[in-house]
Amino acid sequence: MTLFAFAIALPLLSSCQTKKESRTDRAKRDTTIRIENAFTKLFIDTTAIMQFMQTHKSDDSLNNKIQDFYNRRNNQFAWFFPDGMAEYVQTFLSLQNDYIFDSGDSSLFDPSLLASIDSLDLRKDIISTDPAVIKTELALTEHFFRYTQKAYSGDRSINIQELDWFIPRKKVNPGEFLDSLVQNNGENLASYEPVNRQYNLLKEQLRIYHSLSSEDWTELSTVKAIKKGGISPLIPEIRRRLALLRDMEAEAGDSSNVFDSWLFEGVKSFQTRLGLKNTGEIGRAFLAELNVPIGERIRQMLINMERIRWVPAAPSTDYILVNIPEFRLHMYEKGQLAFSMNAVVGTEVHNTVIFAGTLNQIVFSPYWNVPPGILKNEVLPGIKRSKNYLVRHNMEWSGGSVRQKPGKSNSLGLVKFLFPNSYNIYLHDTPSKSLFGESQRAFSHGCIRLSEPKKLAEFLLRKDSTWTSAKITAAMNRGKEKFVQLHGSGKIPVFIGYFTAWVDHTGKLNFRKDIYGHDRKMADRLFASGE
Repeated sequence: MTLFAFAIALPLLSSCQTKKESRTDRAKRDTTIRIENAFTKLFIDTTAIMQFMQTHKSDDSLNNKIQDFYNRRNNQFAWFFPDGMAEYVQTFLSLQNDYIFDSGDSSLFDPSLLASIDSLDLRKDIISTDPAVIKTELALTEHFFRYTQKAYSGDRSINIQELDWFIPRKKVNPGEFLDSLVQNNGENLASYEPVNRQYNLLKEQLRIYHSLSSEDWTELSTVKAIKKGGISPLIPEIRRRLALLRDMEAEAGDSSNVFDSWLFEGVKSFQTRLGLKNTGEIGRAFLAELNVPIGERIRQMLINMERIRWVPAAPSTDYILVNIPEFRLHMYEKGQLAFSMNAVVGTEVHNTVIFAGTLNQIVFSPYWNVPPGILKNEVLPGIKRSKNYLVRHNMEWSGGSVRQKPGKSNSLGLVKFLFPNSYNIYLHDTPSKSLFGESQRAFSHGCIRLSEPKKLAEFLLRKDSTWTSAKITAAMNRGKEKFVQLHGSGKIPVFIGYFTAWVDHTGKLNFRKDIYGHDRKMADRLFASGE
């Protein structure tokens, strides 16, 4: 599993606006299903289904989904067989209980449904006309659909665009999921569960952190950095915490104050997971992250699990993922991580937007067309101060605006990558290489600077034999702008995401700072009720 193996070809994404369903969209009854070829010999009367929906007064969308589900089955039961209740009823209940425990959201808990299930659990003579069986069958389906929508698509009361998230929310089909659950008898869930694998990886880590929530986590501080070989009374407590967080093996009974080699490796592991410089030194930045309460980390994971519910399962195609808080670009080939590189993203004032696009052009030796804001606030004042401003910055007037000529001093470097969007954001090289050595890399006006742009260009053009490494280098340094169009499968989906907690390809839990305050806004929605 690589970074979130996250998101996904654009055709898989649907509008975040819910389209009103029309009756002409409803599935027709599959009358080819008869008792002799049915999954179960139990069939439910259409009138009973209609009466249930009228009695429960669910919203039209949910009622339509229920009706579609039974139409496709020609009204076969889903949860009962003549000799008893299906085993996967318990699979569903376990899924729901896990969700309630992990999220703290008890809104799906339905004691009346549980009582009905308990009353029928040991019955071995199920009759399709039994009112209790009919009620439980339909209530299970309705509840499964509610669970699926919430657990795998996220809280619909949250407007994701208000949270500056412009990647469309995925659409979940609970009927298809239930069909798969039934056909697989509740087994092999991971192969058809409608959720990105990163969600379940985070869920496993969440349970570990729940088990640590009663641990003492008082604040630690030091006046100066503690280096390997040093002595400090903080060492035993730091060792204990890093063992609990699985950055090092627990050393039973070790209360030594000496900063040994085992602790040194544990400190480096923690620093790497938290996006700090992995110097192995215990300093203020290290302790600041180690002091974060377990409860706060749990909330951070829940926030990111909610975001992951919005995105589709990992694809088997090529795609690019930029994770803003991580300051990294990840290139995937056929769904597997090919390589990663450091990136510089927008400052807190000039946020990089969270959205999806399709990379379809590479521009070698690009001009930089100065954006209106930079022109107004930086370039024009510079021209007023000095007549030679444009010459010194290798700029020229072009059509009433200003652009910077191609070259090594160009703000876009020697190559840029375009994926058309209304935010005027793209990937590009930069002459400011030193910034890639910083652990916090939010320095740009919103576009994304890459530490290894040539490597990305070579990868994107690897199937075109006319573009050798030498020719790419020559085009980057020619000083004459050249556009290269990517066609067909050469076009690459690009996802600019925002995840402050995830499990990386080595199985390690990572955390990053909430550089734009998006986690804080999400927390106001998720935890407003105190859940």
